Amino acid sequence: MVQRVTLRTRSSYSTKSNGKRIVKTPGGKLRYLTVKKAASAPKCGDCHIALPGVPTLRPRQYAQVSKRVKTVQRAYGGSRCSNCVRERIVRAFLVEEAKIVKRVIAQQQQGKK
Repeated sequence: MVQRVTLRTRSSYSTKSNGKRIVKTPGGKLRYLTVKKAASAPKCGDCHIALPGVPTLRPRQYAQVSKRVKTVQRAYGGSRCSNCVRERIVRAFLVEEAKIVKRVIAQQQQGKK
């Protein structure tokens, strides 16, 4: 015969925040264990991949861990992945180079006149 398992909390509805699973205690009895909601990993703001080096936690846990856990030691650390940061740096460099080339061409045009 199967042992019956009764809820020990007031909420009996099968909602996302009220997950349960059955565990066997050391005394051999079956009990409900409350399961927390699964956390989603923080994503890169540009390419939307999960950020490597930043743990997957629930929002309240992020508030309770230190800053070094939530970021990596780089510009845009906990916000953008390394590939997107590299692209931003290269793009900014090329834009500055284009401005310099435009300025040099303008000076050469002035010299010819």
